[in-house]
Amino acid sequence: MLRAHAVADVRAAEHALAAGLPSGELMRRAARGLADALDHVPAGEVLVMLVGPGDNGGDALYAATHLLDGGVRVDLCLLDPDKAHAAGLDAALAAGAQVVDAPSQQRHCLDALFGIGARPGLSGRAAEWAEWIAGTRPRTVAVDVPSGVDVDGATLPTSVHVTADATVTFGTYKNALLVGPAAGAAGWGDASIAQLVDIGLGPHLPQASVEAIEASDGHLLVETFAWLREPASQKYSRGVVGIAAGSSQYAGAAHLCVAGALTGMAGMVRFVGDAELSRRVVDRAPEVVAGRGRVQAWVVGPGGGDDAEQQLTAALDDGVAVVVDASALQHLPDSFDVPALLTPHAGELADMLGTRRDAIEAEPLRHATAAAERWGATVLLKGARTLVATPGRTTRVNLTGSPWLGTAGSGDVLAGLAGSLLASGADPHDAGSIAAFLHGAASVRANRGGPVTASAVAQALPATLAAFHDGELDDVRDWRR
Repeated sequence: MLRAHAVADVRAAEHALAAGLPSGELMRRAARGLADALDHVPAGEVLVMLVGPGDNGGDALYAATHLLDGGVRVDLCLLDPDKAHAAGLDAALAAGAQVVDAPSQQRHCLDALFGIGARPGLSGRAAEWAEWIAGTRPRTVAVDVPSGVDVDGATLPTSVHVTADATVTFGTYKNALLVGPAAGAAGWGDASIAQLVDIGLGPHLPQASVEAIEASDGHLLVETFAWLREPASQKYSRGVVGIAAGSSQYAGAAHLCVAGALTGMAGMVRFVGDAELSRRVVDRAPEVVAGRGRVQAWVVGPGGGDDAEQQLTAALDDGVAVVVDASALQHLPDSFDVPALLTPHAGELADMLGTRRDAIEAEPLRHATAAAERWGATVLLKGARTLVATPGRTTRVNLTGSPWLGTAGSGDVLAGLAGSLLASGADPHDAGSIAAFLHGAASVRANRGGPVTASAVAQALPATLAAFHDGELDDVRDWRR
């Protein structure tokens, strides 16, 4: 998995590592890695470095010496010459860098204004230079994090911040590089995930604050689902998931939720709804059994009608795990006595917490965590970078998917898939995060660069799951804008 750590934990790890190294070695490692990551700047081109105080600026100044050796010309804009890293500045000037008053026509820029310890937002000359980046759009690489973002909270300030094309970070990822909206300032396209330079922090880092499943994590399936480790299994040992979804107004939600459930790990799907809708579901998916019966998990709410509260009460009375989606989110109990996975989008979470949608979108990490604590449940907050928050667990962010996934019915497929994983033995945290990962990856594999429907995502899920299990999954991200 990709792992991100809070600023305080990074600082403590750096201090512990540096204590056993020669003086300046940590900065030399960072500078060398940064220079290597700037290999897209050709010899003869001019790179303007926006250099702030402290070690972040020092990393850039020492990196300048390597770049100058390779023929890149380096202009230095010093935010405060008196506070620049003195030894780094001497080294850069000796290697041939020149100091300029302000950025001008350079086509390549390095944002080394502030590191992970800075407050959100920029002012003064730093803000002017960030506005220059926004206005002239040089190819901009941020050092460690884009200057001005909220590193731990992963939010963007109301004032100015740097928006980079790519970010090079050291030792470990930071929340702001994986979680939106701040992650959007770190770079899109091939740079949708920051480039990580290993400087040796690993042994000194504690539990991550945020983590993300990768395509190479297929072992999670075997670790999570015990029946995969058995020589034989049957439908009941794989688990039965019950689906209470759809209504006369939103009949399609029932079909899509069932389609998602059928592509998961459960051995059987039960559907509960009115007689006509049940008939239509079984006609389309003859594997489905209509009517109540014993299940290991319920999915309640996708496309639900006036009976959503009744359906949720009945599911909770069964005493099994539950996925609560869409209309059922309007009828939550004060707390849950069963394992629960709540799957709101930003608008639904706003209603749950009594706030505004734009507040949720501005601070998704804080609000998802707050909701998880409020209901003692796992909260899967859907969005461009879906979050899965559970009290006492490391929050997971999903990095798979495509902008095309924002289409009608995709959430119904996701709810069904998550319910299938829950019924088959996963806890809500793993069920939600694995489902989000597979759902996003399937959307990329189904779309191949163009529009995708929820039905196409469901159709792509079995092959996506198999590729993930076999360690052969690729094409899991498409963040083209």
